[in-house]
Amino acid sequence: MKLLRVARLCTALLLGAVATIASASSADEIRVSHAWLRILPGALPAGGYATLHNQGDQPAALTGASSDVYAQVMLHQSSVAGGTNRMRMVHAMSVPARGNAQLAPGGYHLMLEQPRHPVRPGDVVRLTLTFADGSTRAADFVARPANAIDAGDTHSEPAIVTKPQPTDHTQHVD
Repeated sequence: MKLLRVARLCTALLLGAVATIASASSADEIRVSHAWLRILPGALPAGGYATLHNQGDQPAALTGASSDVYAQVMLHQSSVAGGTNRMRMVHAMSVPARGNAQLAPGGYHLMLEQPRHPVRPGDVVRLTLTFADGSTRAADFVARPANAIDAGDTHSEPAIVTKPQPTDHTQHVD
C-alpha cells in the first residue's frame, strides 16, 4: 500500500514537471524591437523605449528590468491630466496575447538611474526585462542623444538583437 502511494506521488511529480517544461514562459513569447535609450546630460536619468511583441496565446505583464550598467531601472508611466504632465512608477505593463505594447516617450517607459560609467550615444546597453511569471528576456538598447525622438532606424528592421547572432552586422530578432 505504501509503495503504491509513493508510485502515485512520483507519477504526479513527473507529470507536473513535464507540464511545466512544456509550457512557455512569458519571456519565450516576447520579441523586442526598436529598443533605444534617450541619454540625458550629467547625472539625469535615461529613458528606455521599445516595442514588445507577444507571440503567445496568453497576455504577459512586464514588471521591471535590470541592467549591469545602471544601478536602478524602474517601470514608469507618463500622462497628462488637466494640462499637467505627470509621471508615476507602476508595477506592471500588460502585453496583450498576439499583440504589441509600447515603451514610448509620453507613455510607459523605463527610467534608468545612476549609470556605473558614462553612456554615450551609439553605445549598446543590455537590459534584462522581467515578466510577472518570473521569466526574463535580455534585450540590447541603443543609446541615442537627448534630442532623439525614436530609435533612429527605419522601422523596417529591429534596432536591437535579442540573442547572440553571427557577426555579419545585420540586425535580427529571434
